[in-house]
Amino acid sequence: MRKGFLTFAAVGLLATGSMAACGDNGGSDQAGGSNDKKPKIGVILPDSKSSARWEGADRKFLEAAFKAANVDYDIQNAQGDKTQFQTIADQMITNGATVLMIVNLDDGTGKAVLDKAKSQGVGTIDYDRLTLGGSAQYYVSFDNEAVGKLQGEGLSKCLTDKAAKNPVVAYLNGSPTDNNATLFKNGYDSVLKPKFDSKEYVKGPDQAVPDWDNAQAATIFEQMLTQTNGKIDGVLAANDGLGNAAISVLKKNKLNGKVPVTGQDATPQGLQNILAGDQCMTVYKAVKKEADAAAELAIAVAKGEKKDTGQTVHDPKGNRDVPAVLLEPKAIYKDNVKDVVADGFVTKDELCTGEYAKLCADAGIS
Repeated sequence: MRKGFLTFAAVGLLATGSMAACGDNGGSDQAGGSNDKKPKIGVILPDSKSSARWEGADRKFLEAAFKAANVDYDIQNAQGDKTQFQTIADQMITNGATVLMIVNLDDGTGKAVLDKAKSQGVGTIDYDRLTLGGSAQYYVSFDNEAVGKLQGEGLSKCLTDKAAKNPVVAYLNGSPTDNNATLFKNGYDSVLKPKFDSKEYVKGPDQAVPDWDNAQAATIFEQMLTQTNGKIDGVLAANDGLGNAAISVLKKNKLNGKVPVTGQDATPQGLQNILAGDQCMTVYKAVKKEADAAAELAIAVAKGEKKDTGQTVHDPKGNRDVPAVLLEPKAIYKDNVKDVVADGFVTKDELCTGEYAKLCADAGIS
């Protein structure tokens, strides 16, 4: 990693054993498989439409990590279907998965899948989203309250740059069934609520977007703009997809570029919106770091090893502390979009197409 990027050595937290191959050190009857059973990792991704990251980043980085370790794996996408999510999990368990790693669609479905896996002696990892009330042995994600804090600080910075006076701030929150969305909101509320309380900012409409659905987000934001008679001065959008939905409505009303909008995930579309001046910032999460840490942990669990991650997160619904690997996010503005490209997360070819070629050049992206 280049200086200024993640210095959090996630893999260093998983401080026992070799990850490369399955050793013959005797059996284990704990969930997570045994040392005489070849690791096979099943991964269930949530959907394709809520964020480009799941298929564009997570899948390829997890695949690369499993191939490098020479372990069997099966990565499938539930495409937002809870029944399909459970069917995929059942198939993976039947087909000999020794570890199941899931990005839940909601807590209920996630818990059912995790509990069944545990009952079958299959190791379990919550990836990116914690399943509240669930039974995952480990959790691998980013510090999600820190993500939200960066978003709140980013919107505040952009409103200051616009010299906005008593700005009305609207919230487009993530899905109410996603615990991460709650954590993001906790983070940005920690920055923005004091400004609402002091009357420096005015609290505008505040609404969650079911299933992170971008089409619904556009409809919701259009209603917000109508409700406030067009008086929205800043939009805290919880990810780049929701941010782009708001921007599409702002464009129709010739307000794009005048109203700062936040995001998350550093998607090509989000970065293009930042280069064009329509989005004020995004939060970059180095998914390769997350995928590598999760893959290493999954292989260890498959071998029956217990890992000391050095961190925990509290599951208030299950009233337990879950061993966790949490990575650090990074705020991205126009002046450091180039860092995301330099880091290999997004390619210049993806980002600098058509009208964005000149904008990339102006931003020092080469």
